Amino acid sequence: MSLLLSFMLHAVVSTSSPAYAKGDDEGVPVRVVVRDEAKAPIATAVVRHPQEADRHRVNAVDGSWEASVLYLPDGSELRFTAGMTLNLEISAPGYTTQVLTYQVRNRRNQIDVTLPKIEAEDSQLEEPTISFGRDEPRE
Repeated sequence: MSLLLSFMLHAVVSTSSPAYAKGDDEGVPVRVVVRDEAKAPIATAVVRHPQEADRHRVNAVDGSWEASVLYLPDGSELRFTAGMTLNLEISAPGYTTQVLTYQVRNRRNQIDVTLPKIEAEDSQLEEPTISFGRDEPRE
């Protein structure tokens, strides 16, 4: 009897807990996957909203980032809702930054972003020569 009572109590507590309750205030999850032109994930990429000060690093293994809410510098929350227009800036060192606009849907919000590599004008950069006063050039 006590085993049955404890099981029922555990079921009631776990379903009524706010951590398990799914409500409208959670926001719609949006996933961004960042890859290079060869379809390999870019481990150093970051995702940022224009109104936000923080940059969010992508997962180093698969190049993905996912969120349903962003926290703005003024302390407010930007919850992703169906129908809203979301602006994001995706960047990585050595790649061209992409700015995109996305309209959030009810579900299956995955944005695949391909960042082109920045082509250096001079492929062989020479290291600068730093001379000191005591150095004498060799002949």
